[in-house]
Amino acid sequence: MFGKLLIANRGEIAVRVIAACRELGIRTLAVYSQADEDSLHVHLADEAICIGEGPADGSYLRMDRILAAAELGNADAIHPGYGFLSEKAKFAEQCRACAIAFVGPGADTIARMGDKARARETARTAKVPVLAGSDGPVERAEEGLRQAKRIGFPILLKAVAGGGGRGMRLVPGAEAFAKEFAIARAEAEKNFGDGRIYFEKFLAAPRHVEFQILADGHGHVLHLGERDCSIQRRYQKLIEEAPSPFLDGSLRKRMGDAAVRLARACGYQNAGTVEFLVDREGNFFFMEMNTRIQVEHGVTEMVTGIDLVQWQLRIAAGEKLTLEQRDVRTQGHAVECRINAEDPAHGFAPRPGEISLWYLPGGPGIRVDSHVYGGYRVPPFYDSLLGKLIAHGKDRASALDKMAGALAAAVVRGIPTTIPCLRDICADGAFRSGQFATDFWEKFSTRRRAEFSVEGQGQL
Repeated sequence: MFGKLLIANRGEIAVRVIAACRELGIRTLAVYSQADEDSLHVHLADEAICIGEGPADGSYLRMDRILAAAELGNADAIHPGYGFLSEKAKFAEQCRACAIAFVGPGADTIARMGDKARARETARTAKVPVLAGSDGPVERAEEGLRQAKRIGFPILLKAVAGGGGRGMRLVPGAEAFAKEFAIARAEAEKNFGDGRIYFEKFLAAPRHVEFQILADGHGHVLHLGERDCSIQRRYQKLIEEAPSPFLDGSLRKRMGDAAVRLARACGYQNAGTVEFLVDREGNFFFMEMNTRIQVEHGVTEMVTGIDLVQWQLRIAAGEKLTLEQRDVRTQGHAVECRINAEDPAHGFAPRPGEISLWYLPGGPGIRVDSHVYGGYRVPPFYDSLLGKLIAHGKDRASALDKMAGALAAAVVRGIPTTIPCLRDICADGAFRSGQFATDFWEKFSTRRRAEFSVEGQGQL
């Protein structure tokens, strides 16, 4: 096992990795920006090194400074967390070139699955269903329009280097294709430094279901079941749960087997996630593969009892999986709410600032993953995630009841958060029924605006 691990991240995931390292007896080295000098991960780690300015491009995105910190601190491994450099093949390659273990898959796998067009082709090869779409990246609008007419509108333009819901444009018909194609290319170039675009047939109101993968360096691959991530706003997840209330045993097995085939096809090692769209008839289609730990990994940990971050570290250190597929058992149900420093009453605008009071309740079946404390100042430079509240119960109804109680007891003062919005969702009949899809937010917010208008309470 590693002697010292550098955590190339911040916030709640850095705190989570530190906790896993403590149980494994691994010393931790935190890196931080000037804006994060008082962040919790800096205080919890065994050592900490400042790597630059507040904005991420002057700190957490600087490969050279992170690798220099690893050398200065004598770290023998780096955990990238999620976001920032976690899915940068170049960073994984530079780590290994410096004889530092990268806690994640190999650079070739990251590059292959990070290129969405290549990932689709890999899925086809592994006999994993994919939506009809373009024949690889589309170079010219005229060429793309011909292909789009062949498969039929509406279609969804996507950035080849995209992910996390960014770089996507819905095209309802042929007349809008050229304009949306130009916008999509410009957005892709701005956000990812890669303007290549491909497209897929648009699937209206599907379920978004992802399967958690673990794979070691000795040929063992298994899945740990699924998470339903259909409650999202503008492709950004709000609530995740496991297992999915939509899947039956047969569909679950077919999707899990497909996820394992894909992981084998790309030579995957470490923890990863295969994301699918599922239509109303139960047909599923590959969407993308995340070659890192997910924000919502705690949901899977709660229902399986398997520590994913510890297994990330064990696999990166060369250990074999001691689990077989038959050993993975789902116990009960878990629901996660993402708490963000955003103002739902004003378009979910980010709201950095000082948190004067932070209280999220604990108790049986409640887990809180967060880096926030009373007096903490939320910097304006990063993702607005403050923490994750996870509830586990014997069944879905029990888990939702626990979540509702925890959200009702939560108190955050100083800045607005998404907690009031999450409370409303968890009390919503459509959500409670489990009969929802990715269009839930649009329907929910429209209904709530109508209710607020009648009651004279303003807008959501």
